[in-house]
Amino acid sequence: MTPTIPGFTQHRVAVGEDVSLNVAVGGTGTPVVLLHGFPQTHLMWRHVAPALASGHTVICPDLRGYGASDKPADPDGTAYSKRTMAADVVALAKALGHDRFALAGHDRGALVAIRAGLDHPDTVTHLASLDVLPTLDMWEVMRGTSAAVGFHLYLMAQPPGLPEQLIGASPDAFFGHFLDAWTRDPAALPTDVRAAYLAASRAAVPSIVADYRASAGADVAHDRADRAAGRRLRMPVTVLQQDWGPALGFDAAALWSAWADDLRHSTVPYGHFMAEEAPDEITAVIRDLLRRP
Repeated sequence: MTPTIPGFTQHRVAVGEDVSLNVAVGGTGTPVVLLHGFPQTHLMWRHVAPALASGHTVICPDLRGYGASDKPADPDGTAYSKRTMAADVVALAKALGHDRFALAGHDRGALVAIRAGLDHPDTVTHLASLDVLPTLDMWEVMRGTSAAVGFHLYLMAQPPGLPEQLIGASPDAFFGHFLDAWTRDPAALPTDVRAAYLAASRAAVPSIVADYRASAGADVAHDRADRAAGRRLRMPVTVLQQDWGPALGFDAAALWSAWADDLRHSTVPYGHFMAEEAPDEITAVIRDLLRRP
């Protein structure tokens, strides 16, 4: 049996003419939307979400293309742009009765959250990002042999065909590599959760690739346009990142400061899957963010 978030109810919510999202909802109070990363589903919030639900309505969707949400085709490279995925999140919250909400995202979900904050500044009240750089900065700092850690970014940026074929030939080995390599505490991903992530990813190879391909195309174009126009995140922003060390040769806090005025940036001693490795600490950080005016 696929694990679930304790105390949460599953819904299927239409966010457009051809896309519905699978979403777990629990709690009461001001709304907080939690967005998962790669190669995960909304299940990654199974510890944090119930804790936040004591004082908030907590909304945990599977992003389009992931988990049990719809996986539309991508004929023009925009179906999985972060702009499109952010619009899904805004439509989802509105369908559930919320015109404004706080937003926290991890990994791919954080990129969606950033885009939502830039495109919908009057809708997103607070923003938390776990362990990513904004898309444009990510591509600009990846260079030389240190960029080997991001080999998957370059693979999935290739034109349709080859990436899907290569990953689809051995999906458990591909996705399992990241589940193993990116965690410092293997116990944080128990057997049933790991199996659920692999099964969901196995069934979503084309849409996951399309999500990553968009980050080398439409997403970069959108970020460049925002940078040129001087658009910034106007809401309180909290960023947590691993200690990536000197190998990649960049100052993450300085990069983030170019996007957000009210920024709190911290380096943390957890692995990439920090909401699962250190849920109490991540819950406390989100609560602290929500208290900021």
